[in-house]
Formats: sequence, C-alpha cells, structure tokens
Amino acid sequence: MLDNWTETSPTSGGGTPTSPTPWPEAYPEGYAVVDVETTGLGRDDRIVSAAVYRLDARGEVQDHWYSPVNPQRDPGPVWIHGLTSAALADAPLFPEIAAELAERLAGRVLVAHNAVFDWSMLAREYARARSAAPVEQRLCTIVLAKELRLPLANHKLESLAAHYGVVQQRAHHALDDARVLAEAFRPSLHLAAAARLPLPLHTCRPLTEWVDGSGASGGAVPAPRPGMYRGGWRPSRKRPVCPYPNPGRLAADGPLVQGMRVAFSGDTGIDRELLEDRATDAGLHVASGVSRLTSVLVTNDPDSPTTKAARAREVGTPVIDETRFTELLKAVMPAEGVHG
Repeated sequence: MLDNWTETSPTSGGGTPTSPTPWPEAYPEGYAVVDVETTGLGRDDRIVSAAVYRLDARGEVQDHWYSPVNPQRDPGPVWIHGLTSAALADAPLFPEIAAELAERLAGRVLVAHNAVFDWSMLAREYARARSAAPVEQRLCTIVLAKELRLPLANHKLESLAAHYGVVQQRAHHALDDARVLAEAFRPSLHLAAAARLPLPLHTCRPLTEWVDGSGASGGAVPAPRPGMYRGGWRPSRKRPVCPYPNPGRLAADGPLVQGMRVAFSGDTGIDRELLEDRATDAGLHVASGVSRLTSVLVTNDPDSPTTKAARAREVGTPVIDETRFTELLKAVMPAEGVHG
C-alpha cells in the first residue's frame, strides 16, 4: 500500500547568499513550495500525487510531505509521472488527505513553478471535496525569475535548477520537483530581498462553484465512492456577448481591434479578472480557450505546458505578454464601420 508520509528536515542554508541589507518587513512569514502531478492539464483532470516543502521566512526548509492520490480514473501520462493505476489503487482519495495538506498550506504563500496551474488543480480538488484550499496568495517562480532577470535559456524548472546548481534526481516526481524548486527558490528569494524587490504575490481567489451531477452544491462531504465526482464548473459570472465581428488575428505590430478574441493563460501581475474586465470594456471578446479563431493569447510564459499555450503553438495563434497587452489596450481600434 502507498501511504503518505512526512519528514522533518534539518535547517539547510547551503548555497544561500547572505543578504547585505535588512530583510524586507513586507515579505511573507512562511512559504509552502508545492508540486502536483496530474492526469492531464484540463479543468476536469485530477491530482495523482502532491508534495509540499514548508519553508520559513528566509526560505530555509522546515519539513516536507508527500502523498500519492487515487484519482478514481485513468492516471493519464504514466510515461511522465510514473504512477500507474495499479500503483495508485491503494492510495488515499483526495478527501482523505485534504485536512493534512491544508494544515501544511495554511498561513503560507503557495510557491510553485507555473503557480496558477498547481493552485487551480488544488482548488478544484478541494472544491470537489466540498472544502476550500486555505491559501490566500501564491508566488510563481517563473514570474520571479523574470523579475530578477536571471539568464535562463528558458523558464523550465530544469533550467532554473541548473542555474543554481540544484541536481534533479527524479524529474516529474512531485516530491523531488518540490525539493528542487525549494532549493532554487531560496537563492531567488535572497536575491529579491537584497534588491528590495517586491515579491510578485498574486491573490488566490476562490474558484467557481463545483456542482455535482444532480445540480446540488455545498453541504456535508459525501462518502467517497467511484464515479461520484461528476458535473462541471458553474461560471462565477456571465460576460456580455461581444457585439463586434472578429476582425482576425493580431498583427505583429498591432493594434488590437474591437471584436478580437483574446485568451489569457498563466499568472499575471494585474488580477486576471481585472484584465478580462478591461478587455471586455474595450470591446474585445474574452475567450475561455484557444482555437484557430483566437486573435491573440496573453501569457507571461509562452513556453508553459498549459493547454492554451500548447494549443496556441499548434494553431499559430499570436502570443504576447501582459506588458505588451496592457500597452495595446490603451489604444484599441474601433470595429470597422461601427463608429463611423
């Protein structure tokens, strides 16, 4: 049987630069470095393993925890995470580890590589269990690396690890990926502190409400059983229909034109809903996914493995970052023939 387990680690400061200035008072008191392996990248996919390294205010390891999770479905890309259906058969269901995991997240900033993905997967699992992840803020190490202007070939975890001399032992194993990220985050944190750089913290808003197959929501957690988690995500709000026709894809030099279909992926410096509201107010069509009709994908990490980024690469959708998008948003062209 596969059991979850915890190990307390001795404080380790190896490789951590000493900050030449006092530690910023505004920095968080603690961090939870998280990695989850999943059955896929979609909103209906499930977690098959989770790991957390708890760090103190200066990034020193306090302890770590790991558990496989029975996803109650096909485990997906076994060739990536290595967890077969047989290996997960006796693993706990997510509701059975939810309380212990919550204890390790509570009161800490969630840190992950492409944090919006790990946060979203965790939040959905907690929602299915009729609960909520006790996380108020997250920090994406991809965003932090960009703000530190680290000389990386790309923003994959292996590149960040190599930059700091951290050796990966089992890539795509949740526990080892969390360890590698914890060891790479510590020096990044100290570099940010030395430069008095505000950390790129993002608010973790509760996800939309989970609705079970009968349409019910809320209430006590039912006894877990195979096939019980069916249904979908109810949109938190409905955006008005864009009144303008789609003028096509964004040209390399712009501009944005009313009616263009805009999709967003990954963490953003400006709150995602605020960005979407601004786009809608400017007459753009905010799309939930990427297709051949999408005018532009806005993401700060075009190399990420998210479904939207992968689809954009597949169909040739133009990709721009948040800074470029907000600049273009200042001068959106009116739809042809609408404003005479």
